Amino acid sequence: MPRRVLPILAAVLLPVLCACDATDGAGLPPPPSAESMAALAKGDIGASRENLARAIDGVFAQEAGETRALIVMHGTRIVAERYGEGYADDTRFVGWSLTKTVTGVVIGMLIADGSLALDQPAPLPRWQRGGDPRATITVRELLQMRSGLRHEEVGEPNYTGDTPRMLYLDGRDDMAHYAETQPLDADPGKDWNYSSATSVILSDVATRALTSSEKPAERQAAMAGYLHERLFGPLGMTSAVPEFDARGTFIGGSMLHATARDWAKFGAMLRDSGLAENRVRVIPRSWVRFMITPSPADPAYGAHLWLNRTRPEGREPVLFPGKASDRVFAMLGFRGQYVVISPEQDLVIVRLGDTRGEEAESRLREAMATLLSRFPKAQ
Repeated sequence: MPRRVLPILAAVLLPVLCACDATDGAGLPPPPSAESMAALAKGDIGASRENLARAIDGVFAQEAGETRALIVMHGTRIVAERYGEGYADDTRFVGWSLTKTVTGVVIGMLIADGSLALDQPAPLPRWQRGGDPRATITVRELLQMRSGLRHEEVGEPNYTGDTPRMLYLDGRDDMAHYAETQPLDADPGKDWNYSSATSVILSDVATRALTSSEKPAERQAAMAGYLHERLFGPLGMTSAVPEFDARGTFIGGSMLHATARDWAKFGAMLRDSGLAENRVRVIPRSWVRFMITPSPADPAYGAHLWLNRTRPEGREPVLFPGKASDRVFAMLGFRGQYVVISPEQDLVIVRLGDTRGEEAESRLREAMATLLSRFPKAQ
């Protein structure tokens, strides 16, 4: 071949060769980070290692807010565990509204003990006075956020809402009093209204079932003792620290602190229908079934648990309907606290952190759905 043909041939083939290279590399996902690969347990983790690590990277992406802790528990084994800078496996994280589910479980335990009744009016002296329209509100309606009590979870500006007022302003010394003195806004049982105050009312109901004392120290001791002896102890949640107000009422809508591992233990108990890892029964199977039964007023809410269902028009999505099984349920908390539970996949995923703004919340929700999708149904 004459030498002058070679440059011409090279010039003709170069774009083709480049195009082939570009095509071959197109669509390949980026390699997972070293941090997420290192977060994976050794051996079989029930999913593709690289795909799972990439999904973990998505949860830790800046666009999804600040992720401080992530745990993936498959069966009884933690198969992935990663922390943000400054956080570790012994860090206690405030659960915010994850705490509501703990309160719901405590109510179930007391009902199983025979100390409360689900469909009887809430036994609160303040509501039992003659002619009080709140006297008919049942424990069931409180658990399903259908009390009818006036409540604004978040105000505009924020501090005008009932939850900030109850926690930090005029209601902080006696939160149950603040919550229980609100008037009715609707007939009990009719409308759904998410309310941290409702969980504080249930905490007061639980405390009154445990002690007749009105002394704050004795109220606090009764509830703290019950939590540790009947719930945290059997579950091995040694890090759990509940907060109480000055009246001795457990702040059951938002203030329980625990490590990510201990939050995962609580989620695993719900996944396993009320059984602790050592097979000790903490709550009846029927109570978990009730908690994950859709409320008549919002199919995406059960009894102090969120469900992976489509919500009525106009209500914001909270989980991932259409992207995961409708048997998935979750504990959710302010600014992106998640304990996602999938019985079909034998899975519990805990994400703790600080996510603010609608766009970041949407990104985080997508990342959590992707992480969940990395695992097949259990055999």
